[in-house]
Amino acid sequence: MNAVYCQSCGMPMNEEKIFGTEKDEGRSREYCVYCYEKGEFKQPNMTVEDMIDLCVPFMKEDGKSEEEARTILTNFLPTLKRWSGNSKMNEPVIIEKEAFTIIGMTSRTSNANEMTMDAKIPQMWEKYYQQKIYEQIPNPEGAITYGLYSDYLDGVNGEYSMTIGLQGSADASLPEGLVAITIPAAKYVVFTTEKGPIAQIVIKAWQQIWAWFEQSDFTRAYTGDFEVYDERCANPLEAQVDIYIAIKQ
Repeated sequence: MNAVYCQSCGMPMNEEKIFGTEKDEGRSREYCVYCYEKGEFKQPNMTVEDMIDLCVPFMKEDGKSEEEARTILTNFLPTLKRWSGNSKMNEPVIIEKEAFTIIGMTSRTSNANEMTMDAKIPQMWEKYYQQKIYEQIPNPEGAITYGLYSDYLDGVNGEYSMTIGLQGSADASLPEGLVAITIPAAKYVVFTTEKGPIAQIVIKAWQQIWAWFEQSDFTRAYTGDFEVYDERCANPLEAQVDIYIAIKQ
């Protein structure tokens, strides 16, 4: 049996005895026995923050520090079914944008990888700020931070490059470890997240964006998508982010 994750706590469900139960006593394929019984959550009033607090001690037993555990859970749990539908975004708008260049640090990953405990993107953000990567970027054009998704291998299902950085010149002389990625002119659907803890609102927004495109007449271009972290993100606990998704003309 292929391992799946409980869509409440994230526990790997690789044995049928771990599956929760439905009202008809059948096994739930989505929730574990510790979270779900007879078609109901055992703790129906629990929030995602409560679940993080509950899971941290178990991850510490597996060798994670409390900070590592909280970072992983804060980024992983909101992608699960129980928590992903609790936010509302503003209605998206359509804009056109000229080509531009982002200079920063980059890594290859995939959506499948980012939904596991080995997610790279949270580690990248931590490194970007802890090592002050932004101070190494030559002649940045403004202070807005970008999270850029580019060089897609197979659309939503394949690998892509994640680049975190600032807007700059494609001709800039770069320090070792930094890259310059130029995104072509494109038309975008722009989504604005709700306000809240920055990691949670962005992950929830992506869940809704994927669902929105499944029901939309627009087709993603995969020429480059990006998150905009501007002055609205000064307070990371009450942030709001714009997400630009390139679409075909």
